[in-house]
Amino acid sequence: MRLLVSVVDAAEAVEAALAGARIIDVKDPVTGALGAATPSSVREVRDAIPPGLPVSAAIGDGPFEPRWATRAARAAAECGAEFVKLGLRGTSADHAFQTIRAVRAGLPRQVRLIVAAFADFRRAGSPHPLDVPRLTQAAGAQGCLIDTAIKDGLGLFHWLDDVALQAFVAACRARGLLSALAGSLAPTDLPRLVPIGPHIIGVRGAACEGDRVHGRVTRQRVGALALALGDGATTPLPFRTCVPSRSAPQRVPGGFR
Repeated sequence: MRLLVSVVDAAEAVEAALAGARIIDVKDPVTGALGAATPSSVREVRDAIPPGLPVSAAIGDGPFEPRWATRAARAAAECGAEFVKLGLRGTSADHAFQTIRAVRAGLPRQVRLIVAAFADFRRAGSPHPLDVPRLTQAAGAQGCLIDTAIKDGLGLFHWLDDVALQAFVAACRARGLLSALAGSLAPTDLPRLVPIGPHIIGVRGAACEGDRVHGRVTRQRVGALALALGDGATTPLPFRTCVPSRSAPQRVPGGFR
């Protein structure tokens, strides 16, 4: 498992990198769970940390118009993001499929598209998290994330238990997808996540002095999280090299309704 830390600027990125974060994620927590990072913020973070440390960028919770989402994802990639996160809030499965497929077709082959499901999916108006790995694979993306859409103190384990999260991770692995778990995780949640075994565990609030919006990421907090997670794995993250063509989107076999 690798520790992903979400930051808002280059200064936070350096703090996280020095303390052992394995992926630096750029987002704007003011505007949502996956609040869209500006291209300039992505570029500043990319320039501030070692070249071998991957950068992830959020482009928003959703819903998306496919052409807008494609432009936003491409801009993040052009500024150095190696992972782009796309949320499914307020999105039906059919529309999600069309959007994911369009975004994937518009990204460089080496950039990994991560589709974000929400543990509180009823409140988010999004597909059930356990349906998202199949949708993600069918649309050609490279990974799935479960986050929480509404940041009101109710974390990942309030909405989904260990068995459901294990099923999600297993479904991702069976399809050759990267799996990630996040959602107002506390330091005490990390040992519980270890046997579940996602590829990535994502945090922001737990890495901050103060809350997730107004607080600041510190190396002391990130270091404690990395230690609790035992993050030192060197196994490469899975990457399916088969990217769909840029032809018109096709309906998923069996449908997503």
